Amino acid sequence: MLKDKKLSAYKPSATRIRARFVAISWRDLAVSFGPFILLILIGAWLVIWLIRPAPPSDITIAAGPKDSNFWRVAERYRDILARDGIKLKLVETGGSLDNLKRLADSSQEVDVGFVQGGLAGAVNADALSSLVSLGSISYVPVSVYYRSPPPREDGRPAPALRQLSELAGKRIAIGGDGSGSSVLAATLLKANGVEQGGGTELLNIGGDEAAQALTSGKIDAAFLMGDSVSLATMGKLLRAPGIRLLDFSQADAYVRRYRYLNILKMPMGVFDLARNLPARDTQLIAPTAELVAREDLHPALSDLLIEAAHEVHGKANVMQKAGEFPAPLEHEYRVSDDAQRYYKSGKTFFYRTLPFWLASLVDRAVVILLPVILLLIPGIRLVPMLYGWRIRSRIYRMYGELIALERGISRETPEDQAEILKRLDEIEAAVNRMKMPLAFADQFYVLREHIGFVRARLEHHAVA
Repeated sequence: MLKDKKLSAYKPSATRIRARFVAISWRDLAVSFGPFILLILIGAWLVIWLIRPAPPSDITIAAGPKDSNFWRVAERYRDILARDGIKLKLVETGGSLDNLKRLADSSQEVDVGFVQGGLAGAVNADALSSLVSLGSISYVPVSVYYRSPPPREDGRPAPALRQLSELAGKRIAIGGDGSGSSVLAATLLKANGVEQGGGTELLNIGGDEAAQALTSGKIDAAFLMGDSVSLATMGKLLRAPGIRLLDFSQADAYVRRYRYLNILKMPMGVFDLARNLPARDTQLIAPTAELVAREDLHPALSDLLIEAAHEVHGKANVMQKAGEFPAPLEHEYRVSDDAQRYYKSGKTFFYRTLPFWLASLVDRAVVILLPVILLLIPGIRLVPMLYGWRIRSRIYRMYGELIALERGISRETPEDQAEILKRLDEIEAAVNRMKMPLAFADQFYVLREHIGFVRARLEHHAVA
C-alpha cells in the first residue's frame, strides 16, 4: 500500500518533468542561444590565439665570449631555467655588438641576448624596432687600465691620468670586433680627439689578450668591459705593478652628453682592503647591460628570464645596491609589455603555487577572459528576451491568419467557406503541434479558444 502511494506520488512528478522538456522548442532555443554560443567560441579562440598555451621547451641566448662576465651570467641563467624544464642554449659571440646584430637578423636562431648600452646606432632602425628589452640587469663599467707614466726627472712619480684625451699618441686596445667595448671606446676617444693615426694606434683586441699585452708592455692602455673580460682578469690588473685604473674626472660631463651612461663611484680599498685597491676613490662611467629579446618571445619565457635576472642580479655588490637590478629602465629599446606587466605586478598567487608555464597560462587567461566575460553578461541577459520574442511571434503569426480568415467569412460563397474551414483546420493542427513553454501556456490556450470562436462563427454563417 505504501509502495503504491509512493508510485502514485512519483508519476505526476515525472509527468511534469517530461512535460517541461516536451514543451521546449529546441529550434527556438538553438536560435536564441546561437549568438551567445558564437560569442563564447570567438572568446575561446581569442584566448587560445593570444596566450599561446604551450611555451617552447628551449631558448637560445647570445652570451658573448667564453669566460666573460656575460658568459658566466648566461651559465647561471641556464641552471635556473633548467629547474622548470627549459633548456637554455648558449651561443658564443664576439660581445654585445655581435649579440645585437644577431638579434636584429631574423635569419639567426637567437631569442635573447645581453646588450650593452650605447650600441643601438650600429643597427638598422627597422631591425631595431623588432627588439624589446626585458630590463636592465647590471652596470657595465668602462674600465680603462693604463701603464703608469715614467717617473719625473726629480724622481717623483708621474701624476695619474684623469682624462681620455691624455691617451693621444698611445697604443690602445679598444676591444675585439663585435664587442660593445670597441664601439663605446671608439665613441669616447673620438669625443676626446683621440683617433687612429698621428702616433695613436687603436687595436681591436680585448679580453685576456688585451690584459696580457698591457702587462707585457706591448700596449699602453686597454678598455676592458664586462662583455669581453672576466672579473678575475680585472682583479689581476688592479694588483699588477705599474698598471693603474683611470679615474674619470669628467664623469659628470660624459653622463650629460651620453644619456645611456651612469656615474659609478668606487670607494678606496673596495676591491682589496689589505692592499688598499684602488688606492683612492675612483669615478667610473658605465652604461647598463640589458636583456634584449625579439618581440615574439613567449610571455612565459619572458617571465622566467626576468625571474632568473632577479636571482642573479638582485643582490648587492661593489657596483650596485641590493634590488637595484633588474629594472625596467627604457633607454634605446622599449620595455616589452610582458616585462612591464611583470615588474608592476610581481609574482602572483599562480606563480607561487603552479609550474611556471601553467601559472603564465592561467594568469594571462584571467586577464583576457575578464573583458570577454563583461561583454557576454549583456548577451546572457538578452537570450531569454530573444527566446520569448520568438515564441510570441509564432503566436502572433497564427492570430494574423485567424483575423484574415474571420474577415473573409461574410464575403465568401459556400464553396469558399469550405476552403476557409479547411484552412482553419490546418491552423488548429499547426497550433496543436506547437511546442510551447509553460510560461506561455496561458497565451497558448487563449489562442485555441479564439480558433474555436472563429470556427463557431463560420458554422453559424454557413447555417444562416
